[in-house]
Amino acid sequence: MTSLVFMEGNIAASCRAVGSDDVSLKITHCGVCYSDVIYTKNKHGDSMYPVVPGHEIVGIVTEVGGNVERFKAGDHVAVGTYVNSCRDCEECNEGLEVYCSKKLVPTYNSIDEDGTVTKGGYSNFILVHQRYCFKIPDNYPLASAAPLLCAGITVYTPMMHHKMNQPGKRLGVVGLGGLGHMAVLFGKAFGLHVTVFSTSASKKEEALNLLGADNFVLSNDEHQMKGLTRSLDFIVDSASGDHSFDLYLSLLKTKGVLALVGYPNEIKITPHPLSSGMRSISGSWTGGTRQTQEMLDFCGVHKIYPQIEIIPIQYAYEAFERMMKNDVKYRFVIDIENSLK
Repeated sequence: MTSLVFMEGNIAASCRAVGSDDVSLKITHCGVCYSDVIYTKNKHGDSMYPVVPGHEIVGIVTEVGGNVERFKAGDHVAVGTYVNSCRDCEECNEGLEVYCSKKLVPTYNSIDEDGTVTKGGYSNFILVHQRYCFKIPDNYPLASAAPLLCAGITVYTPMMHHKMNQPGKRLGVVGLGGLGHMAVLFGKAFGLHVTVFSTSASKKEEALNLLGADNFVLSNDEHQMKGLTRSLDFIVDSASGDHSFDLYLSLLKTKGVLALVGYPNEIKITPHPLSSGMRSISGSWTGGTRQTQEMLDFCGVHKIYPQIEIIPIQYAYEAFERMMKNDVKYRFVIDIENSLK
């Protein structure tokens, strides 16, 4: 196995043999997520080196275990942000494995049930239990599928949970990065009127003309923001910088919902914007296995393709630096197959 590893110390990686419920795949592409930066740089203080990041994984099946019926050699498949869970708790039984209350195993930098440290998609192959493997629709570009496994499902899940797929409703999208641009694409596919909020005027043309948003608002323009008071049914907030939640809550209609998918340092709200309009704030991670497959199929049917920049694996460090400067439109995808030998 060849991998791009981020080292501290000298810890050996290990790989298990193909089990009866396993799918082995040759990785062709892997999306670059900000969590890759966090764990390679040990920003949380819990990185288990050597770290092999990457949880937006796509590839081609090379071998399956004896109990596997949904997949066969040659299939185009994907692996997302986790590779194991208890499969027995209430959340797992509801298809919400990402919220497993006993033992969720993220795709990398986690301890699997066999005691090994999980390794992600900056590698040329991965072995995963069939429950956490997903079919990519026929004729869907493999490189384009990669960001769906984190950025895509992270916004699709709360949008479906809060019934944001009602044509004619009005959606606000805060922040236009990897997650935000997917919210715009899903919103338009659902038939919503989509308004993008950003602090950067330079994003207006792409929001309207490339992604198809209906409206663009500078969030630091008080006049523009006030003009949208009580006009939105839903907001998907993907911004990770600190910002005013009271301001965005005031833009929601009665019973409106703000779904938070970004990670600001803190959330500050006053009671009035919530209670005066029966509004609510909801958090969300990525998504369960059933909804992940549903999202992939939806993207195949509706031809929803993330905006990506394909890079060789040798460019990963530069990609991290550019991500930290918000210099990507809108997701880096590593061409593993052609650059990792």
